[in-house]
Order: sequence, then structure tokens, then C-alpha cells
Amino acid sequence: MKQLLILSGKGGTGKTTVAAAFIKLSNTDSFADCDVDAPNLHLVMKQEQEPCVKSFLGMDKYFINPEKCIGCGLCYTSCRYDAIYAKENKYVIDDISCEGCSVCEYVCPVDAVTSKTNVAGELLLYKSDKVFSTGRLATGGGNSGLLVTEVKKALGRRKEEGIEIIDGSPGIGCPVLASLSGANLVLLVTEPTLSGFSDMKRIAITAKRLHIKTAVCINKVTSDLRNVTKIKEYCLEEDIPMIGTIPYDKEVVTSINKGMTIVDTNSIAGQAVKKIYNDVIDLIT
Repeated sequence: MKQLLILSGKGGTGKTTVAAAFIKLSNTDSFADCDVDAPNLHLVMKQEQEPCVKSFLGMDKYFINPEKCIGCGLCYTSCRYDAIYAKENKYVIDDISCEGCSVCEYVCPVDAVTSKTNVAGELLLYKSDKVFSTGRLATGGGNSGLLVTEVKKALGRRKEEGIEIIDGSPGIGCPVLASLSGANLVLLVTEPTLSGFSDMKRIAITAKRLHIKTAVCINKVTSDLRNVTKIKEYCLEEDIPMIGTIPYDKEVVTSINKGMTIVDTNSIAGQAVKKIYNDVIDLIT
């Protein structure tokens, strides 16, 4: 089974909108939302059954026993993350700010600091005739890259043929790098803005260094083609397939608000996405 990863670099380019359309067009039975900081693919790809929910454990957090604490302040002065504060002549660790480095435990002279299990998020698996895997990182939760890895592992590899579609996260951080592992093709959904172009290039460079085939499509195209031209020229210089453009279309918002994909209606954006999908399938197979 080939794995198609859809990324953007910049948020708000329409990455998830395109991913949902591709899932509908391909009728794939294996897909995932790896944007664990703000997953939203489930809003369009409605699931009839309840998910199997599993806690995701991150790095341990630390706790100060108030009965043992002598208020010396060594933990407070040693914490690089400003996660410790004074309260009634004792010290307390803020869970959200704590990075689990264990320095406080090391410097405490009376062994008042101990580690505790940290539930950093949850893994959700919808499984029927199709498998949909996603995850939610808790507020202040770390180890987002590890959670993305678990989301992808939960899909499994059930057969050789077919296509697996992964909706990645925006940016270029740990969730994106974890998403790239195992991908056969990365489709970059960008927009004709300077920030969209800049962030798209960062992903393109990263994918190239990891020797992952990449293609680009441009969303929200209007009559102003200056940045469209710049993106196309960059793709030509870097030998990246520029496989299509999607016009700005108000019907996209209407479809999304109704919980539909853009290929569920006869919109001009939906027609453009269908052509791009066919070209992507030609590239990945």
C-alpha cells in the first residue's frame, strides 16, 4: 500500500480540505489525521462508530511533596523552564510548564520531588470496513512527534495494493518530520502568498533531503498570478512536479460548513481537485 502525505508548511492553505477530497475520491479504507495539535479531519470524514481511545503517555512530569518540602528554593532557582513557583513557603511545579527534565529531583536535598506518569494526549482509532486513525495532544503536552508516529502505526499495513492518505500538520516541526517517515509521495498544498510560498519551500527542501518524492498544487488562486508564477518557477528550477491550481471558490466554505467535501458538489474548486487527484495517482503508482 502506497502512502500519500499531504502537507502545507503554512496553516490555512486548504490542506485538510484537499485531503478530505482525496479520501472521498480514492475510497481508501486507510487514512489518518496527524495534525495532533488541532485535528479536524473527523469533522468532514464522519464516523458512525465510536473510536477506541488509548491514552498516550509522554515524558514523566514532576511533583513536589508539600510535606517533605523545606522551602529551600533550590528547585526553583535550578528550573530552566520557570515551571516552579512559591506557595505558602513551599514550592509547586506547574504541570503545563514542566518539561520533565528531572533537574528539580536531582537538586532537592530532602527527596521531596518525585516523577509521575504524564498522560500527554490520546490516540483515537475508528475501525470498521475502513480504518481512521488520529490523535489529540493534551494542552501543554509534549512528544507530538511520538504521538504522530503512534497514529500512523495504528493504521497498520493490511495489503500491498491501494493508497493510504495521511493529513499532516502545518509547520515544519516534530509532527511534520514524524509524518514524513514512510511516505511515498508528499503533496504540498500551498497558496499564492509570500508566507505560503516561503513555508512551502521549507517543506520541499526537507522532503528532498529525506529523498521523498514531492509534488505541489496551489490553492485559492485568483486573478493575481504574481505569486503563482513565482511558485511555478521555483518548482521548475527544483524539478518538482507542479500538478495543478485550485481557483478561489466561495462554494468551498459552504461545503465545509455543511460537513461535506468539496468533491461532493459541482464546484469549480472541486472539479480542479479531481484533476489534481488523478495526476497525483499517476505520480504515486
